[in-house]
Amino acid sequence: MSAFSDILKAPPEELIRKVALALRGVDTASRDPLSVFSRHHGLNLTQTICALGFNPHVGEVPEVLGQLGYPDYKKLADERNRRFIDDVYDKLTIGNVLKIYEVVAAAPEMLEVMQYLMISRLEHIEERIEQTVNSLVIDRYKREVRAIYKQGIATIEFAESRLDRTDSGFRALINEVGIIVDSRLIPIGDIFFRDTVLPEEKRRLIQRGQIPRELILSRLDDDGISAQERAMLEQSLQLVDD
Repeated sequence: MSAFSDILKAPPEELIRKVALALRGVDTASRDPLSVFSRHHGLNLTQTICALGFNPHVGEVPEVLGQLGYPDYKKLADERNRRFIDDVYDKLTIGNVLKIYEVVAAAPEMLEVMQYLMISRLEHIEERIEQTVNSLVIDRYKREVRAIYKQGIATIEFAESRLDRTDSGFRALINEVGIIVDSRLIPIGDIFFRDTVLPEEKRRLIQRGQIPRELILSRLDDDGISAQERAMLEQSLQLVDD
Protein backbone atom coordinates (compact mmCIF):
# COMPACT_ATOMS: atom_id res chain seq x y z
CA MET A 1 0.00 0.00 0.00
CA SER A 2 1.29 3.48 -0.86
CA ALA A 3 2.02 6.03 1.87
CA PHE A 4 -0.91 8.11 0.62
CA SER A 5 -3.38 5.22 0.86
CA ASP A 6 -1.89 4.12 4.16
CA ILE A 7 -2.59 7.50 5.77
CA LEU A 8 -5.98 7.86 4.06
CA LYS A 9 -7.19 4.51 5.42
CA ALA A 10 -5.39 4.41 8.77
CA PRO A 11 -7.51 3.78 11.90
CA PRO A 12 -7.16 6.24 14.80
CA GLU A 13 -4.47 4.33 16.68
CA GLU A 14 -2.39 4.01 13.52
CA LEU A 15 -2.64 7.74 12.83
CA ILE A 16 -1.37 8.42 16.34
CA ARG A 17 1.52 6.02 15.81
CA LYS A 18 2.46 7.46 12.43
CA VAL A 19 2.56 11.04 13.67
CA ALA A 20 4.53 10.12 16.79
CA LEU A 21 7.08 8.22 14.71
CA ALA A 22 7.50 10.98 12.13
CA LEU A 23 7.90 13.73 14.75
CA ARG A 24 10.12 11.80 17.16
CA GLY A 25 13.04 14.01 18.17
CA VAL A 26 11.84 16.93 16.03
CA ASP A 27 11.81 20.45 17.45
CA THR A 28 8.36 21.48 16.23
CA ALA A 29 8.91 24.97 17.61
CA SER A 30 11.43 25.63 14.86
CA ARG A 31 10.22 23.22 12.16
CA ASP A 32 6.77 22.92 10.62
CA PRO A 33 5.43 19.56 11.87
CA LEU A 34 3.19 19.04 8.85
CA SER A 35 6.13 19.45 6.48
CA VAL A 36 8.21 17.06 8.57
CA PHE A 37 5.39 14.51 8.53
CA SER A 38 5.01 14.89 4.75
CA ARG A 39 8.71 14.43 4.04
CA HIS A 40 8.84 11.42 6.35
CA HIS A 41 6.23 9.72 4.16
CA GLY A 42 7.55 11.00 0.83
CA LEU A 43 4.46 13.09 0.12
CA ASN A 44 3.88 16.70 -0.84
CA LEU A 45 1.75 18.92 1.40
CA THR A 46 -1.39 18.62 -0.72
CA GLN A 47 -1.18 14.83 -0.67
CA THR A 48 -0.68 14.82 3.09
CA ILE A 49 -3.51 17.25 3.79
CA CYS A 50 -5.94 15.37 1.56
CA ALA A 51 -4.92 11.94 2.87
CA LEU A 52 -5.38 13.12 6.45
CA GLY A 53 -8.40 15.27 5.72
CA PHE A 54 -10.37 12.57 3.90
CA ASN A 55 -9.47 9.90 6.43
CA PRO A 56 -12.86 9.17 8.07
CA HIS A 57 -11.21 8.75 11.48
CA VAL A 58 -9.03 11.84 11.69
CA GLY A 59 -11.66 13.81 13.61
CA GLU A 60 -11.48 11.18 16.35
CA VAL A 61 -7.86 12.05 17.19
CA PRO A 62 -7.66 15.78 18.00
CA GLU A 63 -4.21 15.20 19.52
CA VAL A 64 -2.92 14.27 16.06
CA LEU A 65 -4.36 17.45 14.59
CA GLY A 66 -2.73 19.52 17.32
CA GLN A 67 0.64 17.87 16.81
CA LEU A 68 0.48 18.69 13.10
CA GLY A 69 -0.40 22.33 13.72
CA TYR A 70 -4.18 22.33 13.36
CA PRO A 71 -6.18 23.80 16.25
CA ASP A 72 -9.25 21.82 15.21
CA TYR A 73 -10.68 19.57 12.52
CA LYS A 74 -12.43 22.45 10.73
CA LYS A 75 -9.10 24.09 9.92
CA LEU A 76 -7.85 20.88 8.34
CA ALA A 77 -11.12 20.32 6.47
CA ASP A 78 -11.11 23.86 5.07
CA GLU A 79 -7.59 23.49 3.73
CA ARG A 80 -8.34 20.00 2.45
CA ASN A 81 -11.38 21.28 0.55
CA ARG A 82 -9.49 24.15 -1.03
CA ARG A 83 -6.57 22.02 -2.14
CA PHE A 84 -8.80 19.23 -3.46
CA ILE A 85 -10.93 21.62 -5.51
CA ASP A 86 -8.02 23.61 -6.92
CA ASP A 87 -5.70 20.75 -7.87
CA VAL A 88 -5.72 19.59 -11.50
CA TYR A 89 -3.57 16.46 -11.19
CA ASP A 90 -0.59 18.63 -10.27
CA LYS A 91 -0.03 17.74 -6.62
CA LEU A 92 -2.55 14.90 -6.44
CA THR A 93 -2.09 12.04 -8.88
CA ILE A 94 -5.11 10.50 -10.56
CA GLY A 95 -4.39 7.45 -8.40
CA ASN A 96 -4.65 9.62 -5.28
CA VAL A 97 -7.97 11.06 -6.45
CA LEU A 98 -9.46 7.66 -7.27
CA LYS A 99 -8.38 6.32 -3.88
CA ILE A 100 -10.05 9.29 -2.16
CA TYR A 101 -13.32 8.52 -3.93
CA GLU A 102 -13.06 4.87 -2.95
CA VAL A 103 -12.64 5.71 0.73
CA VAL A 104 -15.23 8.49 0.80
CA ALA A 105 -17.85 6.28 -0.85
CA ALA A 106 -17.74 3.98 2.18
CA ALA A 107 -17.91 6.81 4.74
CA PRO A 108 -21.39 8.39 4.95
CA GLU A 109 -20.15 11.40 6.90
CA MET A 110 -17.64 12.17 4.14
CA LEU A 111 -19.88 11.30 1.21
CA GLU A 112 -22.17 14.31 1.52
CA VAL A 113 -19.20 16.65 1.69
CA MET A 114 -17.66 15.09 -1.41
CA GLN A 115 -20.90 15.37 -3.36
CA TYR A 116 -20.59 19.11 -2.85
CA LEU A 117 -16.84 19.38 -3.42
CA MET A 118 -16.72 17.37 -6.63
CA ILE A 119 -18.95 19.84 -8.47
CA SER A 120 -16.53 22.72 -7.92
CA ARG A 121 -13.56 20.46 -8.60
CA LEU A 122 -14.88 19.25 -11.96
CA GLU A 123 -15.71 22.81 -12.99
CA HIS A 124 -12.14 23.82 -12.19
CA ILE A 125 -10.71 20.93 -14.21
CA GLU A 126 -12.98 21.79 -17.15
CA GLU A 127 -11.70 25.35 -17.09
CA ARG A 128 -8.13 24.03 -17.31
CA ILE A 129 -9.04 21.75 -20.21
CA GLU A 130 -10.60 24.66 -22.09
CA GLN A 131 -7.42 26.67 -21.59
CA THR A 132 -4.88 23.99 -22.47
CA VAL A 133 -6.65 21.12 -24.32
CA ASN A 134 -4.16 18.78 -22.65
CA SER A 135 -4.82 15.17 -23.64
CA LEU A 136 -3.35 13.83 -20.38
CA VAL A 137 -5.67 16.01 -18.31
CA ILE A 138 -8.63 14.94 -20.45
CA ASP A 139 -7.81 11.27 -19.92
CA ARG A 140 -7.50 11.72 -16.15
CA TYR A 141 -10.69 13.78 -16.06
CA LYS A 142 -12.53 10.97 -17.83
CA ARG A 143 -11.22 8.42 -15.33
CA GLU A 144 -12.27 10.65 -12.46
CA VAL A 145 -15.81 11.16 -13.75
CA ARG A 146 -16.18 7.43 -14.31
CA ALA A 147 -15.09 6.78 -10.73
CA ILE A 148 -17.61 9.27 -9.37
CA TYR A 149 -20.42 7.26 -10.95
CA LYS A 150 -18.91 3.81 -10.41
CA GLN A 151 -18.26 4.42 -6.70
CA GLY A 152 -21.84 5.57 -6.17
CA ILE A 153 -20.83 9.12 -5.28
CA ALA A 154 -22.87 10.73 -8.06
CA THR A 155 -26.44 11.53 -7.09
CA ILE A 156 -29.47 11.65 -9.36
CA GLU A 157 -29.38 15.44 -9.02
CA PHE A 158 -25.75 15.50 -10.14
CA ALA A 159 -26.50 13.34 -13.19
CA GLU A 160 -29.55 15.46 -14.02
CA SER A 161 -27.49 18.64 -13.90
CA ARG A 162 -24.89 17.11 -16.23
CA LEU A 163 -27.55 15.98 -18.70
CA ASP A 164 -29.33 19.33 -18.65
CA ARG A 165 -26.23 21.29 -19.62
CA THR A 166 -26.58 23.05 -22.95
CA ASP A 167 -22.79 23.37 -23.19
CA SER A 168 -22.46 19.61 -23.51
CA GLY A 169 -18.99 19.46 -25.06
CA PHE A 170 -17.32 17.97 -21.99
CA ARG A 171 -20.12 15.46 -21.54
CA ALA A 172 -19.77 14.30 -25.13
CA LEU A 173 -15.97 14.31 -24.91
CA ILE A 174 -15.93 11.60 -22.26
CA ASN A 175 -19.15 9.83 -23.31
CA GLU A 176 -20.72 10.74 -19.98
CA VAL A 177 -24.18 9.85 -21.22
CA GLY A 178 -23.01 6.27 -21.60
CA ILE A 179 -21.50 6.39 -18.11
CA ILE A 180 -24.79 7.66 -16.66
CA VAL A 181 -26.69 4.91 -18.46
CA ASP A 182 -24.31 2.30 -17.05
CA SER A 183 -24.79 3.75 -13.55
CA ARG A 184 -28.58 3.28 -13.86
CA LEU A 185 -29.21 6.51 -11.99
CA ILE A 186 -31.65 7.67 -14.68
CA PRO A 187 -33.71 5.42 -17.00
CA ILE A 188 -32.27 5.20 -20.49
CA GLY A 189 -35.61 6.12 -22.08
CA ASP A 190 -35.66 9.36 -20.10
CA ILE A 191 -32.16 10.17 -21.31
CA PHE A 192 -32.89 9.29 -24.93
CA PHE A 193 -35.87 11.65 -25.13
CA ARG A 194 -34.03 14.69 -23.79
CA ASP A 195 -33.45 17.54 -26.20
CA THR A 196 -30.26 18.51 -24.34
CA VAL A 197 -28.64 15.17 -25.22
CA LEU A 198 -26.83 15.54 -28.53
CA PRO A 199 -27.71 13.41 -31.57
CA GLU A 200 -24.19 11.96 -31.53
CA GLU A 201 -24.60 10.95 -27.89
CA LYS A 202 -27.84 9.19 -28.79
CA ARG A 203 -26.16 7.52 -31.76
CA ARG A 204 -23.60 6.00 -29.40
CA LEU A 205 -26.37 4.53 -27.26
CA ILE A 206 -28.00 3.03 -30.34
CA GLN A 207 -24.68 1.61 -31.54
CA ARG A 208 -24.20 0.00 -28.13
CA GLY A 209 -27.49 -1.82 -28.66
CA GLN A 210 -29.14 -0.09 -25.71
CA ILE A 211 -32.00 1.60 -27.56
CA PRO A 212 -34.78 -0.63 -28.92
CA ARG A 213 -36.41 0.10 -32.26
CA GLU A 214 -39.66 1.11 -30.55
CA LEU A 215 -37.94 3.98 -28.73
CA ILE A 216 -36.38 5.27 -31.93
CA LEU A 217 -39.75 5.20 -33.71
CA SER A 218 -41.39 6.95 -30.78
CA ARG A 219 -38.76 9.67 -30.82
CA LEU A 220 -39.24 10.11 -34.57
CA ASP A 221 -42.93 10.78 -33.93
CA ASP A 222 -41.94 13.99 -32.15
CA ASP A 223 -42.26 16.81 -34.68
CA GLY A 224 -40.13 19.05 -32.49
CA ILE A 225 -36.81 17.23 -32.85
CA SER A 226 -34.01 18.84 -34.82
CA ALA A 227 -33.30 17.96 -38.43
CA GLN A 228 -29.90 16.66 -37.38
CA GLU A 229 -31.37 14.28 -34.83
CA ARG A 230 -34.09 13.13 -37.22
CA ALA A 231 -31.54 12.30 -39.90
CA MET A 232 -29.43 10.37 -37.37
CA LEU A 233 -32.43 8.42 -36.10
CA GLU A 234 -33.64 7.52 -39.57
CA GLN A 235 -30.17 6.36 -40.52
CA SER A 236 -29.75 4.39 -37.30
CA LEU A 237 -33.16 2.79 -37.67
CA GLN A 238 -31.88 0.84 -40.65
CA LEU A 239 -29.25 -0.78 -38.44
CA VAL A 240 -31.59 -1.80 -35.62
CA ASP A 241 -33.30 -5.18 -35.70
CA ASP A 242 -37.08 -5.32 -35.81
